[in-house]
This record gives sequence, structure tokens and C-alpha cells, in this order.
Amino acid sequence: MTVDAMHVLNDALKLPPKERASVVDQILSSLDQPDQYLDDLWRKEVEERLAAYNRGEIKAIPLDDVLAKYRAK
Repeated sequence: MTVDAMHVLNDALKLPPKERASVVDQILSSLDQPDQYLDDLWRKEVEERLAAYNRGEIKAIPLDDVLAKYRAK
């Protein structure tokens, strides 16, 4: 960690918890950058699944059934 980063960290640690949480949230948000390639892949996947559902090729499963399956494990 650089000296500048250490100064920022030390200053941040002196903040009240609510302000520290806000700083952390903003820093984490700055790291979450959109990825157009992945967004396009997911959009295509969703469109294909919806089309298959509409054609009757796949069926929907109630959320309670899905959750029960994983709670049983």
C-alpha cells in the first residue's frame, strides 16, 4: 500500500461508523464497472430462454419448489 493510500485509510478509520460505511460503499461501487460484453451475453441468454418458454419447450418452476429443493440438502 502506498503512503497516500495509508493516509487515506488512517483518515477513514477515524470517521464515525456511518460515514466509514458510506466511504466503503462508494469505493466498492467505483470498482463495479459495467461490462457490455457480459451484459450482451446475459441479454441473449434471457431472450433465448423466454422464447423457449413461449414455445413451450421449457416450463417455469415455482420459486417455493426451487427453494425447497435446496433447503432439503
